[in-house]
Amino acid sequence: MIAIGGVIGAGLFVGSGAGIRAAGPGILLSYALAGLLVVLVMRMLGEMAAAHPTSGSFSAYADRALGRWAGFTIGWLYWFFWVVVLAVEATAGAAILTDWVPAVPQWAFALAVMVLLTGTNLFSVGSYGEFEFWFAGIKVVAIAAFIVVGGLAVFGVLPDTEAVGTANLLDHGGFLPDGYGAVLSGMLLVVFSFMGSEIVTLAAGESAEPEKAVSRATNSVIWRIAVFYLGSILIVVTLLPWDSQEVRTSPYVAVLEEVGIPGAARVMDVIVLTAVLSCLNSGLFTASRMAFSLGRRGDAPAAFGRVNRRGVPAAAIWASVAFGFVAVVFNYTSPDTVFEFLLNSSGAVALFVWLVICLSQLRMRRILEREAPHRLTVRMWLFPYLTWATIGLILFVVAYMFTEEAGREQMTMSVLVGALVLVVGVVRQRRGSRTGVGVPPR
Repeated sequence: MIAIGGVIGAGLFVGSGAGIRAAGPGILLSYALAGLLVVLVMRMLGEMAAAHPTSGSFSAYADRALGRWAGFTIGWLYWFFWVVVLAVEATAGAAILTDWVPAVPQWAFALAVMVLLTGTNLFSVGSYGEFEFWFAGIKVVAIAAFIVVGGLAVFGVLPDTEAVGTANLLDHGGFLPDGYGAVLSGMLLVVFSFMGSEIVTLAAGESAEPEKAVSRATNSVIWRIAVFYLGSILIVVTLLPWDSQEVRTSPYVAVLEEVGIPGAARVMDVIVLTAVLSCLNSGLFTASRMAFSLGRRGDAPAAFGRVNRRGVPAAAIWASVAFGFVAVVFNYTSPDTVFEFLLNSSGAVALFVWLVICLSQLRMRRILEREAPHRLTVRMWLFPYLTWATIGLILFVVAYMFTEEAGREQMTMSVLVGALVLVVGVVRQRRGSRTGVGVPPR
């Protein structure tokens, strides 16, 4: 359920409107391209994770395959990304709750959800899994119901509806109203909504049968993306004109209202709140486990690499949530300066992570074939050709972001922060090599 729910984030329900506005019905191609990228990256990650399950996941594999500097850099950047996400999601959830109960200030709700999910993660990894199971279950049921009801409306099966055919796909400026370039622009807007798919490989490290769990999760990523993303977006752009204001701002609410679901906006608020809480829960788990792995490898304070009697890395959790709390405060006190910097400087981390996964898999495959071929229970398709093709696609997306005004600042800030962490990682590795200490365990 963590694997299934991991691809259904608040970005799908809320952020898809921006993608539709950019590409029209062609947003389906944008989601297909982004989905293909994620499928290929997850297959590579699945190959390494099935062979060596670990809470450090791709950071630990980069450490082994590329060097300690790589594991250090991508591990800390990934931690930074998720602690910023904690602030974003806590604020988003608080905004929904404040709309329901205006008497309670928004900051109080943000504090409450952070405290609740911190307690959940501190109690045990089982409690994290239990919460995420139900969060994921609600999201899966909601999106499945949306696709079924929307599909019935498209074919005119529901009362007071008529079959719409392909009119909304082709009659409002065509399938690509702004040309093929808009497909790439749309891809930039939607690609980051897939961030989080890799969480299952971190969680699998603490499961009863990690090799089997990773294999099942990564093998199912194709149908998960096809059904939940492409299926639901196809319903939206088929049922309603892409250029209508309602679809551009709240596409899922617009569809629910079109088919006559009472209180559609409130229903979607509940679903989005569930997605937000799920993201908070997973974000704290992911950030703390990455900090735990860095601590175990000597790239973070040693306390981060220790667990308490319940098997929980308490220090790593507290450090992650502390940064998240600070970011929440900045979101209220300095939204246009400090918090905007945090958002922009972490925004492109997804692409950096995926690129490192590809490069690590190129090296790790050779290592595994030489040292433990029996552990290659999941294999990347058409290796190494598809791996190199994926690297090329990621680099193309990075380059294209520099040509887009909306993405240029985000990519520039992310590259600068990434370069700073990289320099620290290289310096640490060189010092460790000279002194002979600080070499991470294999």
